[in-house]
This record gives sequence, structure tokens and C-alpha cells, in this order.
Amino acid sequence: MKAVVQRVISASVSVDGKVISSTSAGLIVYLGVKRGDEAELCSQMAKKIANLRIFEDENGKMNKSILDVGGEIMLISQFTLLADPMHGNRPSYTDAESPTRANELYLLEADKLREYGLKVKTGVFGADMKIDNVGDGPVTIILEYN
Repeated sequence: MKAVVQRVISASVSVDGKVISSTSAGLIVYLGVKRGDEAELCSQMAKKIANLRIFEDENGKMNKSILDVGGEIMLISQFTLLADPMHGNRPSYTDAESPTRANELYLLEADKLREYGLKVKTGVFGADMKIDNVGDGPVTIILEYN
């Protein structure tokens, strides 16, 4: 399982020209589910995301988590995080989990984040989404569990 976590001022997701989800300040998390990933990885990933200290404290140091600042999370499923672009010019996605299983784990990840009391919004699994976000920092962290 792989996630790209970005600190944002705001984020929104549109499908077919209609905004279906939006958040205020917090995080946008792009989640890729790898073939063979197990449900317990969702708990590990949620714990790490919820507790990542990437928000500034009163001294300008990154010492606060999303829990501390009361931010929101936009969780987006993104199988292309599992791309292997090293052979040829067309990336291979053989490491990505099947859509059915990936969606199950994506929804479970959202639930695990909500267990921390976080407000979590989602995109539409498998849809052609247009994502707008205003980055903050920029701060981008890559998390990967094998």
C-alpha cells in the first residue's frame, strides 16, 4: 500500500463537471493498493496519517498532526501510484490490486481514518475525477507499506 500525503488549504473533486466532494484545510491523500495488500495495512496507514506531525505549531515547527489542528482529509484512490515505468515508455500496472479488492481496502482506509475522529471525504472509485487543491507549504510525504 502506498500513499502520497499532501498538506492543503482546500481540496475538491469533480466528476462529470459536478463537485462531488470538498474539504477545507487539512490533507489530500492519494492511496494506491498493491496486489496482495491485507486489511491490517489500513490500520497501520491510518495511524501513521492521523499522527503525522506535518502542521506547524506556534513556533513555526512541524510539530502538529491533523488530529491536533482539526483538519479534514480528502482520500482519493489512485492505482497509478503502483506504476512501474522502468521498462519502456508505457508504465505497467501489474502491481496494482484488482479493482474490487482495491475498492474494499480504499473504503476500509476511509473508515479507519474516521475511527480517529477525523472528517474524511472521498472521491469516486474508478471515476475520471478532476481534483483541485491548494497546496500548503508545499508539504508532501510518501508512505509505503509492503
